[in-house]
Amino acid sequence: MESPDLSDDPGAHRGFICASFNQDTTSLSVGTKTGYRLFSVTAVDKLDCIHEGVECPDVYIVERLFSSSLVVVVSLSMPRRMNVYHFKKGTEICNYSYSNNILSVRLNRQRLVVCLEESIYIHNIKDMKLLKTLLNTPTNPSGLCALSINHGNSYLAYPGSATMGEITVYDANNLSTVTLIQAHDSPLAALTFNASGTKLASASEKGTVIRVFSIPEGQKLFEFRRGMKRYVSISSLSFSADAQFLCASSNTETVHIFKLEQHSPSQEEESPTWSTYVGKMFTAASTYLPSQVSDMMNQDRAFATVRLNMFGLKNICALATIQKLPRLLVASSDRYLYIYNVDPQDGGECVLVQKHRLFDSSEEQLDQKEEENPEDGPPQPVSQTYAATVALPSTPPSSTTLMGYSEDGGAQKGEVIPEHEFAEGPVCLDDENEFPPVGNQNN
Repeated sequence: MESPDLSDDPGAHRGFICASFNQDTTSLSVGTKTGYRLFSVTAVDKLDCIHEGVECPDVYIVERLFSSSLVVVVSLSMPRRMNVYHFKKGTEICNYSYSNNILSVRLNRQRLVVCLEESIYIHNIKDMKLLKTLLNTPTNPSGLCALSINHGNSYLAYPGSATMGEITVYDANNLSTVTLIQAHDSPLAALTFNASGTKLASASEKGTVIRVFSIPEGQKLFEFRRGMKRYVSISSLSFSADAQFLCASSNTETVHIFKLEQHSPSQEEESPTWSTYVGKMFTAASTYLPSQVSDMMNQDRAFATVRLNMFGLKNICALATIQKLPRLLVASSDRYLYIYNVDPQDGGECVLVQKHRLFDSSEEQLDQKEEENPEDGPPQPVSQTYAATVALPSTPPSSTTLMGYSEDGGAQKGEVIPEHEFAEGPVCLDDENEFPPVGNQNN
């Protein structure tokens, strides 16, 4: 899931920096000025904070692996260093330092991917070994990329161009390029896979059209129009678990939910309604119109919508089944998690059923006092090009840790957990169902 940097948002000045849902939308991770928090989102009426990490402040990337104990953290105080923790044991599994600021991290049960502005690093999540470095990738200042949560294919998608909406699809298991997709005319703004890794949704910087492609073929399956009145900044895209729905949030007050269904001729003949008749008239007329106009007329509109009580604040959205009902989750930089009911049959306007505060009132008061009496803040990451930097030295390993590991591409391994943790096999996270042994994985 997307983990947008919210440091430019008003909410960031009150302690909230970033947020991300885990791969199956059962957990919400939040980066704060004091560290990070992990919440369980398996119930509507309550939001349990299952862990609060204070190992490092000003966390702007925090990603949890499903419901396991593995969590990846990057701090503004050390923006080139990735720390991997076993939060239930309170230990650090390992850390890696890179040649430039880390912009995003994606992970599944097989791979961990680190995205920099002009390079991508692919690690084996079992032992954190660096498997592949993709150097000189097109400039990607936002760190946009998506990794299939299906470790059986581990498809990775990232921009194939800095000036147009080309997508490179890469097989992170076999370490080879799968296909290139000409998705949009404008540069990409959002990417996401469905749970099986067979569909990829994309949006451009204009934010008006969202397209869905088949993977690995790269054929266009669906095209949705978010709106026509204005260009917007799409902040997140997310499929439902069954890939029947796709939600999109932006810097506007509206979240759109699209339904992925093919309109067959037989269905239209069985229900000859007025809307069907008008639709056929539009389809016939579109053959005589310019391509841009006919494309717009053939694009599907939103199946359901949500009107947020905010405008201009960054947020992320996700579709989940909670207590056997479909829900839309929206985590916003206003420090709240919103839960809406979704009608899977009729769609329409979604109903807000719960609103959870991510921070209590005492913390808000403390943050306000800090704003009134500011002290020297943490150093901000310095923007540098990949070519102008070299690998940073990591913390030297102690006598009880493995020796350092380095690879071409500017990544260097620092401290790791004691040697016996890796000696018998993969990292053990005490979560039998969420982190199966290597022998049970499908390569």
